[in-house]
Amino acid sequence: ILSLFFLLQACATPYQKKSSMGGFSETQLSENAFTVNFRGNGYTDNERATDFTLLRSAELTLEHGYRFFVIIDNKSWTKNSSVTSPTTYNTQGNAYNSTTYASGGQTFNISKPRTSNTIICYKDKTEGFSYDATFIRKSLRAKYELDKTP
Repeated sequence: ILSLFFLLQACATPYQKKSSMGGFSETQLSENAFTVNFRGNGYTDNERATDFTLLRSAELTLEHGYRFFVIIDNKSWTKNSSVTSPTTYNTQGNAYNSTTYASGGQTFNISKPRTSNTIICYKDKTEGFSYDATFIRKSLRAKYELDKTP
């Protein structure tokens, strides 16, 4: 089971819908308001989690026919856990002399970043600061070398 756990954690969470490896999800709050969440695994850093939440915010804005969005609430936190590998003992020798070797028993600390944006989408640029969803999508897809979207 422990080997499977480490195999599943072998790489950072990709940009994808939420699965056992993490990913994004969203909740529509009104016609033009959404909460976007991203859950990373133990190999995902905070910057990647923040960027993927921003990218999903931009793509969601465009999918619903809007061009700009404003983040009205942002949260970031880390889920911390630890796993200790089992200790195994191996004895080698003969009837007169033997040596026992222990291996394992290491504790691994795992930090999984979580981010959340609550956004309001607009067709036109608002007064004050707003994100241009087309620009954000293009910029972050290039940064992470993601497949281009039409």
